[in-house]
Amino acid sequence: MNSTPHSTHDVVILGAGAAGLMCAIEAGKRGRRVVLLEHAERVGKKILISGGGRCNFTNLHCKPENFLSGNPHFAKSALARYTPADFIALVESYGIAYHEKTLGQLFCDDSAKQIVAMLLSECAKAGVRVAVDTTVRDIARSESGFNLTTDAGTLQTKALVIATGGLSIPKMGATGFGYEVARQFGIPIRQPRPALVPFVLGGEEHARFANLSGVSAEVIASLGKRRFREKMLFTHRGLSGPAVLQISSYWNGVDPVFVDWAPGQETLGDLLASSAGRNLAAARAALRGKLPARLADRLLEVLAPASWSNHGIEELERRLHAWPFTPADTEGYEKAEVTAGGVDTDALSAQTMECRTVPGLYFIGEVVDVTGHLGGFNFQWAWASGAAAGRAV
Repeated sequence: MNSTPHSTHDVVILGAGAAGLMCAIEAGKRGRRVVLLEHAERVGKKILISGGGRCNFTNLHCKPENFLSGNPHFAKSALARYTPADFIALVESYGIAYHEKTLGQLFCDDSAKQIVAMLLSECAKAGVRVAVDTTVRDIARSESGFNLTTDAGTLQTKALVIATGGLSIPKMGATGFGYEVARQFGIPIRQPRPALVPFVLGGEEHARFANLSGVSAEVIASLGKRRFREKMLFTHRGLSGPAVLQISSYWNGVDPVFVDWAPGQETLGDLLASSAGRNLAAARAALRGKLPARLADRLLEVLAPASWSNHGIEELERRLHAWPFTPADTEGYEKAEVTAGGVDTDALSAQTMECRTVPGLYFIGEVVDVTGHLGGFNFQWAWASGAAAGRAV
């Protein structure tokens, strides 16, 4: 990797994460003189920690419905033109072994380092110059494009691509730099917020469930029309696990999230009818057959009806399938896998990711108001948006 870029380029890309690397590769393939700047000491830091170090690099079932955005149609063009199959073909061309874990999620058999090495190899083949540990001090428009002042010198470029990510996981170097650039050029921003993030419980709810830390169960977490059937995990501060992370992206900070503790199970009434009786002991035995014992016992401590009549059992059943949690907060950007919100898609071309009002300026990846569900979708957006810009600059 080169530490000092040339002064004049066709394309400068800020941020050597998933989107920036892909953009650099695609632009370099087209003969563009590309420099990729990264303020951290190495490229692809979030790639390296993703998927427990094995990188959940895409999802076989990627569809536009798997993404949140102020404009739900915006991501369709890029996603259609660079698909999971395209990235899988690249992975296979490097002989990287991978597997499907659940729900279409693809992981490296070995290490996320293989994905970063692959992308850097592609950058090298495409003649991309990569400069790490490089901070941009100033960006200004020029007659021919943009002038950038960095701590490694001054660069001139026809096209400038912002791939600096969001605010999630600041210990990995996340900053709001991309939003600052957008504001500098008058590009509107939808309020960023933590997404795919655990919930914090407060007051009575925290006291009720705090000693269940480490207990997990398959549930349905729902909010409005959104429903996710996956594992939920109790933590010492609140709730986590895939079901909670998924629904957190839709939480408005006010409304309760509903949990179905026994999705698709026989009704409690049916279970009790086939047991030795209709009482607390029979209900405990029935629930322990469906849920971890500690969780089943705690729910019954709270929900056991005054009378084991038909009405009492029906009310217990109703609450088991629609338990409301009102989070006190989320764990914030420190624990959020991604940042929702960001550069308003109305300001960008869906085909090229170029700003409508600032020719030559592009935004890609997490900095844009497109956020995927858990399970490889955010990487697919990074590859797709990066490819769209790389093929246009």
